[in-house]
Amino acid sequence: MTDDTFHLTPHDVRAQEFQRGLRGYDPAQVEGFKERMAEELDRLLRERARLEERLKGMVEQLRIHRERERALNDALVAAQQLRADIQAQAGREAEVVLAEARQEGAQAIAQAEEERQAVRRRTEAAARLLQTYVNSFRVVLERHQAELEALEAYLEDGGVREAPSRVSAT
Repeated sequence: MTDDTFHLTPHDVRAQEFQRGLRGYDPAQVEGFKERMAEELDRLLRERARLEERLKGMVEQLRIHRERERALNDALVAAQQLRADIQAQAGREAEVVLAEARQEGAQAIAQAEEERQAVRRRTEAAARLLQTYVNSFRVVLERHQAELEALEAYLEDGGVREAPSRVSAT
């Protein structure tokens, strides 16, 4: 057995035989030591197997955690991209809404201006009609005034003259 390939098992320790020599070691002590050595090797091999199983479990947990981390990173990147896409879409929609609002505002201003001009025209027409009515009424009043003056003059004369003819009853 060389050092590179030396694998000692509890069975190897128990099965090992030593040659007896004159004034050699106490066989009972050697056998006791071999038994303790074999038990310690058993314990160490069980501990190693337990640790290897634990290591496998931890390696599997590490693999799972790495997969989760990768999935979380992918989800984070996707969420960031989605956020950027949503922000860009919201920006485009805001621009469209703003353009529509500006257009509607311009239309509302144009319509209000048209209505203002229509109201101004109606007001001017009403003012002209009122002026025409006032002028017509003034003419009527002036005729009536002239008739009243003629009647008063007739009454002042004592009614001697012929009653003035009516001017017009317009």
